[in-house]
Amino acid sequence: MPRWIANLADPMIAVLVIATGLALALPAMGETREAAQIVSNVSIFLLFLVNGMRIARGEIVNAIGNWRFFAPLVLFVFGGMAMMGAGFSFLAALFAAPEIALGFIFLGVLPSTIQSATSYTTLAGGNAALSVVGAALINILGVFVSAPLFAALAGSAAVDLGTETILRIGMILLLPFVIGQVLQGFTRSWLIKQKSKVVWLDRIVIGIAVYVAMSGAVAQGLMTSMSPSAASWLTLITVVFLVLAYGLAWKISGFGGYARADRIAFVFAGPQKSVAIGAPLAAILFEPAVAGFVIAPLLLYHLLQLAVAAPLATRFAEYQPD
Repeated sequence: MPRWIANLADPMIAVLVIATGLALALPAMGETREAAQIVSNVSIFLLFLVNGMRIARGEIVNAIGNWRFFAPLVLFVFGGMAMMGAGFSFLAALFAAPEIALGFIFLGVLPSTIQSATSYTTLAGGNAALSVVGAALINILGVFVSAPLFAALAGSAAVDLGTETILRIGMILLLPFVIGQVLQGFTRSWLIKQKSKVVWLDRIVIGIAVYVAMSGAVAQGLMTSMSPSAASWLTLITVVFLVLAYGLAWKISGFGGYARADRIAFVFAGPQKSVAIGAPLAAILFEPAVAGFVIAPLLLYHLLQLAVAAPLATRFAEYQPD
């Protein structure tokens, strides 16, 4: 079976589809939604605690030291793609609800996904160590940078990044990560042995966050607010966003004069957006009635990147220039 077909069976795709389908069929309402939100917040805390435990401090130091790779990667993720998100948001506003159009800005400011950076860079014959460390550091920065960058691009009317929101981000995302960093000397080796179980923790937490967010959107008429034509345009624009992101990442890495293996690492550490950060962050920044609309472009982009990454990596692996 070709790897790109096998990739469509990725468990993360199943989790996203099940969470979205469950929200459409049995959305959490009223007190049930409040209880689900509490469960989601506790799960997110646990996820970032584990992330803090498993990302080695030494890897972070090494990534910062390789500034020729890391500095352009940061500028691409939080500069270039953020501006792309703002531009595509303006385009999406022509046919989609304002909250969905806003989702492209949210998509643009998010960090990349660590797991995909590792697996696809390895499959493509790239510098896997550089990719995973770069993506890990981008994720850490994303916890600090994504929310204020979104607020700056979207405006105060889109999100109120006040004291209460900042405290929630600190308590649910930053605090557990810092605790995990402190404890990792005692826990990291054990977590490495539990890698397969930790991966499922990621998926379950993401599924809960997506379910809660989509439940709010369904309650606000998600299914009736978007016509088939609008959904088709949303898909097309998201595909263009994805293709442009990968193309720019490859070109920028070429301008930097990187070796081929490092260019491949740049491609998989940059354009791939993390629903593991996006879904929890949306749950903190937005009311449940809004969050489901805002993450719609992110969910679609994530599904598309899972489907595209494997054949792209295989192509890189098969094509070896003289």
